[in-house]
Amino acid sequence: MDIVAFLETLSISLCGLAAILWMSIGTLARTRAGEVNGQRLIMVVCITASMVLFAMHYMGGALWGSRNAARPMAVFSLVLAAASVLNLKGKEIQGEPNPHSIRRSRAQEFNEEE
Repeated sequence: MDIVAFLETLSISLCGLAAILWMSIGTLARTRAGEVNGQRLIMVVCITASMVLFAMHYMGGALWGSRNAARPMAVFSLVLAAASVLNLKGKEIQGEPNPHSIRRSRAQEFNEEE
């Protein structure tokens, strides 16, 4: 097997693995350590996939039959790597209180009144 064919297979495999990990981050985030390790793993896989995609492009490889698809996919993989380490857990991004915080604040008020 020549190196370009190997890089083509490796790049598709790494991108698939990153997609599966990205979709399963909710399961990985059940614990804080699991979430952090999952985010780091996604970042490493995406950066590795990006390097493989750039190398494959410059060696003359094609991704899904297109010589020009590897570079945009490599850049997208870098963006995905950067997005994977953003931590939005616990941040109120909609500006609306959720039922859990309302219940906690009411319980706190009730305990303070007693």
